[in-house]
Amino acid sequence: MTALLRYHAALLVRSQRWLPPVILYAAFLAVGVQSGQPVLDSLGYTAAALLPVSAWLMRICVTNEPPAARSCTGAAAGPGCAHLACVLVAFAAAALLGTAATILVTFISAPTSTDHQTRVEALPAGGAGLLAVLACALLGTAVGALTTWPLLRSPGRAVPALLLGALLALVVAGSPARVAVSALVDGSRHATVPVPVLPLLAAGLLTAAATAVACALTRRRSA
Repeated sequence: MTALLRYHAALLVRSQRWLPPVILYAAFLAVGVQSGQPVLDSLGYTAAALLPVSAWLMRICVTNEPPAARSCTGAAAGPGCAHLACVLVAFAAAALLGTAATILVTFISAPTSTDHQTRVEALPAGGAGLLAVLACALLGTAVGALTTWPLLRSPGRAVPALLLGALLALVVAGSPARVAVSALVDGSRHATVPVPVLPLLAAGLLTAAATAVACALTRRRSA
């Protein structure tokens, strides 16, 4: 598995296909986050913006290899393990990007509530923001896993499904991403720092289930 992870990480870096989602995320933050804004509000936006980006990174990792190369990798290491490595690399890339953004946003934001009347401690706020970011990265990875090969092969279907899935993951009631982001926004209004552990655990379970389905289908279609 270590060799597979290194292989897919190298593919992702060398392909430079990660540049568009990273630039898009930077543009989101440049537009939506300004220096001096309340820290929890800014962290909520940072987490929400990462979800579609992480789904895009997942699609990139899965489609980096040509079909022939993917078949060779699957034959050597097992199609399920090869697909799992793609998922792990995609999530790691999204988590790294989100962590860097969380640190930056925490540093430039004002440690205050929404009305700027009550102080909010920056370090606990940053920790809460990181939990929300990881929850969104996990859920975005799940969306990407369910909207690309081997479940959806045609880009004409996969890309719209990815965009719709990312949107629903952010707006549907009960979604771990929405719960985590809403907790940050509500915490900013009341000058309290939430601890969105439950949304993170729920996102982890959903991602594990989505990954299991994708890996199982990969093994079945490669048999």
